[in-house]
Amino acid sequence: MKTVRFVALTGWWNGTGEDVGTMPRRPNTPCKHPGCGRLVPYGTMYCEEHKPLHQHDRKTTAEKGYGSRWQKARAVYLQSHPLCVRCLAKGRYVKATVVDHIIPHRGDRKLFWDRDNWQALCKSCHDSKTMTEDRYEEFRYPKGRSKSL
Repeated sequence: MKTVRFVALTGWWNGTGEDVGTMPRRPNTPCKHPGCGRLVPYGTMYCEEHKPLHQHDRKTTAEKGYGSRWQKARAVYLQSHPLCVRCLAKGRYVKATVVDHIIPHRGDRKLFWDRDNWQALCKSCHDSKTMTEDRYEEFRYPKGRSKSL
């Protein structure tokens, strides 16, 4: 009968019985901001430069300013602008379901509530606009302006 001996390992074991040091850590991952390749520690989404640009990424819609006041204003706007402006320009009559900010507000309260900056879009046109026009733009807050709604 064979005797089996267990040894407490203090480090990473390579399978041959030798202790080869500490367990390897997960590798750094690229910053999630489009076009940025800087490496950040695993579990971190953005590098220090892009972190402020994505501060709203994890807030609830109400925290971003889309609470009951917005829902009421949105409903009134869609009632008076029932058709998607992009589809209408192409000669199609499609019901608008989204009130889009023509210039993304990025937390600027004045721009958020500026009705001249709103347009009625269908979901398809809104998704297309967001993924092409708004996606790669970098918006910075002017100095001295509040970032919160």
